[in-house]
Amino acid sequence: MSQLPPLSLYIHVPWCVRKCPYCDFNSHQADRFEEHGKLPEQAYLDQLIADLEVDLPFVAGRPIQTAFIGGGTPSLMSADFYYQLFERLRGKLNWVDHAEITMEANPGTFEQDKFAHFRQAGINRLSIGIQSFQPNLLKTLGRIHNRDEAIAAVDKSRLAGFDNINLDLMHGLPDQSVEMALDDLKLAIELNPEHLSWYQLTIEPNTEFYRRPPALPEDNTLWNIQDAGLELLEQHGYSQYEISANAKLGRQAQHNLNYWRFGDYLGIGAGAHGKITLKNGEIFRTRKTRHPNHYLNNLPEALSIKDAIAPEDLPLEFMMNRLRLFEDFALKDYETYAYRAVPKEIFDACEQAVQQQLLDPNAWQKGIISTTSKGKLFLNELLELFLDE
Repeated sequence: MSQLPPLSLYIHVPWCVRKCPYCDFNSHQADRFEEHGKLPEQAYLDQLIADLEVDLPFVAGRPIQTAFIGGGTPSLMSADFYYQLFERLRGKLNWVDHAEITMEANPGTFEQDKFAHFRQAGINRLSIGIQSFQPNLLKTLGRIHNRDEAIAAVDKSRLAGFDNINLDLMHGLPDQSVEMALDDLKLAIELNPEHLSWYQLTIEPNTEFYRRPPALPEDNTLWNIQDAGLELLEQHGYSQYEISANAKLGRQAQHNLNYWRFGDYLGIGAGAHGKITLKNGEIFRTRKTRHPNHYLNNLPEALSIKDAIAPEDLPLEFMMNRLRLFEDFALKDYETYAYRAVPKEIFDACEQAVQQQLLDPNAWQKGIISTTSKGKLFLNELLELFLDE
């Protein structure tokens, strides 16, 4: 193999104003870490760069295609933090021209006032975590913004110069009807974002909702919400390209695409994960220590755990990612993204999937993997074919 997979960068900011009851991400309430009313921004910035320097030898000058700043709530940090961060990142990394750089942001007024500065720092895409526009559901979800602030956040992001915006919206919320879910979705569509992440609430371990489960809609209601919502999105030009993501034509999240296509990504920050391919064919995942204090108070080389992906596990790993995307792809993509020749096991599994009507036979004859409607509906059964091999 001569060409390594595309490379992205993930940056994790672990602090938020308040932990939401459904959230299982690595986030920590900010006021417990503040000194004199401020987060340890400079210390965290320095540690991010030191963290990056440990992983830099593995990527040997490869250009960064996309970057994503997640959390937590990254928009809690000051504009100066991001000016400094990207100035230092530009000195350490090669970047492609016009790289997509996304930041997750809360729609609260405090964060909105910084949008223009974030844009000037080099961030060119915002992902705004709205979740719902309805006061009762926002309260249930533990969100600290209201409907008007959510709408204003989109307006302010436009005024700040952002022409690439994602809105995060949830459905299947406690006691939510089909009409309530569609009302949320209709308002989000009216705000005219380029991208909509529309996904069902799931109850995850180690969350407040797991310890005290709320009353969720029945399965029939969930199915009707999903069916009607996807139809509404398609009617307004938001095509589903991934299980929980819809976008206008040509506005898919490039960072998401690289991730689900099994591309590489550096992960820095407390709790960040990464995936790196070496020229010798080794592929490994990295994960950084989760607690902010532990992250800040240890040498960078003590922060990272590296787990090699065994060659025999690659077919399943690759397909678990690629089949999340609703796009056809060439079987030869495996050679680029898994950085090795396509093994016979994948051919055999695809043949079985065609026989079971999970993959399109006409596309398969041309070396293209195209999931049928049945394959999308029974995705776990399709993936099991690669697990069995």
